[in-house]
Amino acid sequence: MPVARTHCVGLVGVTGRLVEVEADVGPGIAGTHFIGLLDTAISEARGRVRSALINSRFAWPDARVTVSLFPATLPKRGSIFDLAIAIAVLGAAGAVPAQRIAAPTFLGELGLDGRVRPIRGVLPAALAAAEAGVRTVVVPALNAAEAALVPDLTVVPVATLAELVGWLRSGDLHRLPVVADAASLSQDAAHAEHTEHAEHDDHTERAEHDDHTERAEHDDHTERAEHGEHAEHGEHAERGEHAEHGEHPGHPGHAGHSRNGRRIGDASRPFGPYGGGRAAPGPDLCDVAGQPMGRKALEVCAAGGHNLWMLGPPGSGKTMLAERLPTLLPPLDQKSALEVSAIHSVAGTLPPGRPLLTRPPFMAPHHSATMAAVVGGGSGGVVRPGTVSLAHRGVLFLDEAPEFATTVLDSLRQPLESGTVTIARAVGAVTFPARFMLVLAANPCPCGLQGTVGHPCKCTPAGRRRYLDRLSGPLLDRVDVKVKIGRATRAELLADRHFVETSATVAERVRLARERAARRLAGTPWRTNAEVSSSALHRDFRLPDAAMAPLHRGLDVGTLSARGLDRVLRISWTIADLTCKDRPGQAETSAALALWLGVD
Repeated sequence: MPVARTHCVGLVGVTGRLVEVEADVGPGIAGTHFIGLLDTAISEARGRVRSALINSRFAWPDARVTVSLFPATLPKRGSIFDLAIAIAVLGAAGAVPAQRIAAPTFLGELGLDGRVRPIRGVLPAALAAAEAGVRTVVVPALNAAEAALVPDLTVVPVATLAELVGWLRSGDLHRLPVVADAASLSQDAAHAEHTEHAEHDDHTERAEHDDHTERAEHDDHTERAEHGEHAEHGEHAERGEHAEHGEHPGHPGHAGHSRNGRRIGDASRPFGPYGGGRAAPGPDLCDVAGQPMGRKALEVCAAGGHNLWMLGPPGSGKTMLAERLPTLLPPLDQKSALEVSAIHSVAGTLPPGRPLLTRPPFMAPHHSATMAAVVGGGSGGVVRPGTVSLAHRGVLFLDEAPEFATTVLDSLRQPLESGTVTIARAVGAVTFPARFMLVLAANPCPCGLQGTVGHPCKCTPAGRRRYLDRLSGPLLDRVDVKVKIGRATRAELLADRHFVETSATVAERVRLARERAARRLAGTPWRTNAEVSSSALHRDFRLPDAAMAPLHRGLDVGTLSARGLDRVLRISWTIADLTCKDRPGQAETSAALALWLGVD
């Protein structure tokens, strides 16, 4: 019998490589032999594939079966090869035409009863197949929408091995329940996601409108009954007036919509609805009152892609600010969305029914997270992306940062510089993308009460120093913006409510600032000010001496390092973009220096 060949994809990290699967059924002692640098999961495939064929009413060859996966030097892991191995064996045994299995790529795990089970990493595998020139890919039915995100690729979803063999024997695409090309399936997935968001937003706006109306009636009654007695009642009455006109500062539904009809500030929808049957409004920047400097720092970081460090006592709003940073970021473009979705596909964290992630991710690991959980790793030759990679093109938030292990904190220094993380193992090295915005939050001391009025701190000076020294100087030197967050008084809270802005309003300014930066950086490999190289800052984007004067003084007195100088320059360009200036002046560089030093 002839040798049958088909194809699969071997994944190393989020990078795929086309693998040729050969099967030979020939004379000799009956048995099954696999070759090609395989791991345990593939070695066990002989049992899964044999049972799947027999339970699907296909005979297992009573001969010597040899399966080879080429190239032999490429490490191959996982159950993604099951379907390709089964089809290659059937082709070598003459059960399916060998010429019809040569062109497609087969991805999927087989159950013992012949079902084709979903797998991780379908999106990067489909991308690799398309780059290798493959035009048809067969995937599990539950992974079809994910594979269909790849353009110019015909996706054939299958649920069982039997129906796939029937299609291969007849060559009729209509024998399968669904056969669609990538464009149509991608449009269906995008339409389903848009409909889901529209229904959620409509339900949220109706629920909030009812809630605002109820509060307006209550406030109006309170104002008539106790007018002028308490300042708080006046504030409630004012909120009721806002609700009547649809301008309540805490209502993101009236803040404006993006061009595709979705609210700009809905990036944090994964926080989910509250109980009681009502959909919860997503976090909005207008919820954070009494912290004008914190909100401004958040806007600068969102516009330029800068890292942020917030220092303040518990309850001052550090976590609230960090959770609202994704609401200020623009949606991911098509290339970035595919990158982010591919990482989450390999990690198995794609939300059900949402194969394409269009919003920047927000990751907040617990301070007990290990090095492997944060940076990535694994055992048995299987390397998984860590939290830094899952936050690619998004935000990585470390709350109570000094509580993290020192080794974990220091391991962030290399990804912050290069935008990638490389994990070396005995079988080889795996590189994952890790271009994220780092947000650190810390208390001023272990008890968190230092500088708090009415609550004396009981920590010793040495204890305070050891606590903050866990954040090493080299790590903080890579953080662009530093801001102190204090507890706001009641008067500050009431006064600041007149100046808070919604996430949609700030996100629009961030979008315009990023567009200005994109026009200036056109033709370069950088997308935001935070990514511009040091050489380009001092050569292509050199500032006049008058604008550099505050920075030169900082270098002379030792408050500014060479790396700090570059970061201050990047912040100054971001501030200029936010203020619609062509280039930073002395006011922008002075403001950027204050943000880098963490002074008011």
